[in-house]
Amino acid sequence: MACTTGAWADNAAFPNPSRQVRIIVPFTAGGSSDVQARMLADKLSRLWDQTVVVENKPGAGGHLGGRYVVDQPADGYTLMVGSIGLHAAYGIYKKLSYNPATDLRVVTVLAEMPHVVVASPGLPVKDLQQLTALAKKAPGTVNFGSAGVGSSVHMMGELYKLQSGAPIVHVPYRGSSAALNDLLGNQIQLMFENPPTVLGHIRAGKMKALAVTGKQRLAALPDVPTATEAGIQGFEATSWTTVAVSSKVPQAVVDKISADVRKVINTPEFRKGLEDQGMTAVANSLPEAQRFVAQEKVRWDRVILEGKVSAD
Repeated sequence: MACTTGAWADNAAFPNPSRQVRIIVPFTAGGSSDVQARMLADKLSRLWDQTVVVENKPGAGGHLGGRYVVDQPADGYTLMVGSIGLHAAYGIYKKLSYNPATDLRVVTVLAEMPHVVVASPGLPVKDLQQLTALAKKAPGTVNFGSAGVGSSVHMMGELYKLQSGAPIVHVPYRGSSAALNDLLGNQIQLMFENPPTVLGHIRAGKMKALAVTGKQRLAALPDVPTATEAGIQGFEATSWTTVAVSSKVPQAVVDKISADVRKVINTPEFRKGLEDQGMTAVANSLPEAQRFVAQEKVRWDRVILEGKVSAD
């Protein structure tokens, strides 16, 4: 729309953006959110016949990127791939300079996926029960890395600690890629990572997959049990990603973005691309997305409260 000022809703004869659109990833390059954002950018650029670029702005469990999106002009030209950390686990941070619940608006849930519990080859365990026993026998000796405090990778580890009682130690990084490098180098022993970033390493024998956190086994890892099958009750959760904008973006623009993003996600090619990496497309409506996020916040608030998890 945007024939003069560049705002989407100026002129109904121009339903697509008239200049470059940015998708902010609040984590480092190479992680699951980054992979999804680049897939989305490619398809949206074709749909809109416009350049769509991905920018990584990591830090504070994703909240530096979240705050950045809120501070941009509310014209719909800045999108973000959000996560559990931004929308449901922000209660960890008591002194945020913005309110994710009211300053960001989820236009759709992009995808969801279980996590994979992966261990360094040198850790002397073959399954979750052995891991739990080892951690309890030698408290403080098993370290797990994450993409940052409050990230989904962190929260999955906290859920495992809560349900198993294993006293493992959290080591936060500025993104999953740095944590994975240390796991591969045996500097840390454990991660609760998204499938896209670990499948290749598992297949190459560079790390061990102990369990997946979903209700069902992953098609890409058919021999790896679910956490429930592995004997840890209540350790069942998926992480998810969103497409979000500043809450100040006009409703007409939000509706347009939501419709076009969902159109892209629902194409067979995009859905297959997600499935190949252990993810499931969601593409729900605006009201459905908001209800989903609200329900998930209740879940992760419980983990934060009972696990006494804090970033301060």
